[in-house]
Amino acid sequence: MPGRDSLAAGRWAEVAAEQYLRERGLRLVRRNFRCRRGEIDLIMADIGVLVFVEVRYRRTSAFGTGADSITSAKRRRLLAAAAFFLAGASRTRQPACRFDVVSVSPGNYGPDLQWIRDAFTLNS
Repeated sequence: MPGRDSLAAGRWAEVAAEQYLRERGLRLVRRNFRCRRGEIDLIMADIGVLVFVEVRYRRTSAFGTGADSITSAKRRRLLAAAAFFLAGASRTRQPACRFDVVSVSPGNYGPDLQWIRDAFTLNS
């Protein structure tokens, strides 16, 4: 479980989320993709679908879940970073894509994770 350091907590949450998604059949494509438009925590593949995953850590749910903390500005940055990633990939055909959120908080016996598939789209 992470200590008080927010970077360590964020890294811990990303590792927990990646493991959780792998156990559910997703395959890691890229971790911590960064570009001038933004950052994507995890890019994973799920049976022909490219999944852009935002991992949000919350020490407590007093102010809502991690998913509740994603603003419209953050969604726009994620969408822009995903478009940049897709533009740079050498593919003849663009894959189907979706945007998921994994909200992570400390639990009694390990991390407590909430996976929200299709958390938002281009139009939300």
